[in-house]
Amino acid sequence: MSALTTALYDVIERRRDVRAEFTGSPVADDVLMRVLGAAHRAPSVGMSQPWDFVVVRDTATRRVFRDHVAHERDTFAASLPPERRSTFDRIKVEGICESSLGIVVTHSQSRGGQHVLGRHAIADAGLYSTVLAIQNLWLAATAEGLGLGWVSFYREDFLQGLLGIPDDVRPVAWLCLGTVSHLATVPDLERHGWRSRRPLADAIHHDTWQMKERNRA
Repeated sequence: MSALTTALYDVIERRRDVRAEFTGSPVADDVLMRVLGAAHRAPSVGMSQPWDFVVVRDTATRRVFRDHVAHERDTFAASLPPERRSTFDRIKVEGICESSLGIVVTHSQSRGGQHVLGRHAIADAGLYSTVLAIQNLWLAATAEGLGLGWVSFYREDFLQGLLGIPDDVRPVAWLCLGTVSHLATVPDLERHGWRSRRPLADAIHHDTWQMKERNRA
């Protein structure tokens, strides 16, 4: 493989959902713009580019959101059976205040107008485009030596109200972005025993969907 190809696969391998490794040091503006630029270069259905990026540095706003996430974490924990809750209690689910800043990625289904080329049969194609922008952002952050954590323990209407996001725009992700002491070798959920990585062979089918023997029950 070429050096460029090797570097790409290395970034994919090193990417982690960061929670506890943030240092809180500032991210340089030029680095932030490169990372956001990579996100903005993502492919999108019909060239609709349905995403926006809300950069959140304000400490008070981040504290309010952290408290909301803590409540949702407790709600989820209460729904778990004892053995799963014991495992979950060891897992940190956010680094909202520890990270350098937050980036809220939003999705506008109306972006591109009524007739978005390629979306007529699959309405969610636009949402998939926004998620591709997040993946670009994540890989670019990793290449820059930064950490990123996707926070999903929140109610969308709460985040809309907190940041003044219009009702017809969906907040897809709060991303904690920042400098880190290191990136973990093993993902948090695997290290804490929540779930192991699924083997690639179990995910590959040829020509038609074929039930894997080990998954038969």
